[in-house]
Amino acid sequence: MIARLRGILDDTGADWAVIDVAGVGYLVHCSAKTLAALGAAGEAVTVFTDLQVSENDMRLLGFAEAAERDWFRLLTQVQGVGSKVALAILSALTPHDLAGACARGDAAMVARANGVGPKLAGRIVNELKDKAGAIPGGAAGPAAAPRGGAGADAVSALENLGFKSAAASRAVAEALAELGEGAGEGELIRVALKKAAG
Repeated sequence: MIARLRGILDDTGADWAVIDVAGVGYLVHCSAKTLAALGAAGEAVTVFTDLQVSENDMRLLGFAEAAERDWFRLLTQVQGVGSKVALAILSALTPHDLAGACARGDAAMVARANGVGPKLAGRIVNELKDKAGAIPGGAAGPAAAPRGGAGADAVSALENLGFKSAAASRAVAEALAELGEGAGEGELIRVALKKAAG
């Protein structure tokens, strides 16, 4: 099985990238967060991969982090979650967000993803709640993405300004540590921008 690809980013689309490894172009299907993390065509990239083989299809999935790949594998074990739905969930939530949602039983957070209804979201959090802390990078660390309220909104705002997900999460986590849990979204964004730019 192909576990990892290291090469040059050749091209990207809505949910895929082509990575040139020694002259061979690998088509990998990716979440929106992984595509954003890969950068621009011509740059050197590394993706962690999962190969899915079915009766009439073979598909290579690519992930910017090993934790994202591990969550993909867990998600696709849940009945009703195929690779498309799993990628949609990982496009909407970071591994930290997903771990937090499963640990808290927060089905509404999982239901934010395209194509995930309340019933399926409930099944996902119920089946994966005990596994949320078992994945490296899945449980919240000191610079984990804030899991709700003003912190999560501030991370989203920084991502919309072009910051990569990990950098936005780290900056907002540092801002929260400095300002305290009661800080408002605007204040968090202002301090996080200084930290991300610094």
